[in-house]
Amino acid sequence: MAKKIDIKTVDEVAHLARLEFNAEAKEEIINDMNRMLTFIEKLNELDTDHVEPLIYMTNEQNVLREDIPAVTITQKEALKNAPQKDTDYFKAPKVIDKD
Repeated sequence: MAKKIDIKTVDEVAHLARLEFNAEAKEEIINDMNRMLTFIEKLNELDTDHVEPLIYMTNEQNVLREDIPAVTITQKEALKNAPQKDTDYFKAPKVIDKD
């Protein structure tokens, strides 16, 4: 039988995840996590000796289109609706100050 989840375990996991829960929520989490452990224990009962490990969910290969460079929009069209621009570029507010 797997170790049961207790309030200390929930507090440790919450701390690592930077989460805070009230007492009622912690009780629900304890119940949910213990149900997950019970499910995993049930899976451990299965005989998987002759089962190959699953690496990919399907046998399908990625089908990618050929990358053909093309001009789909001109620079002038791209700048047309920009809130701030000069003759050639988008303008954006400075976000990094050099000290």
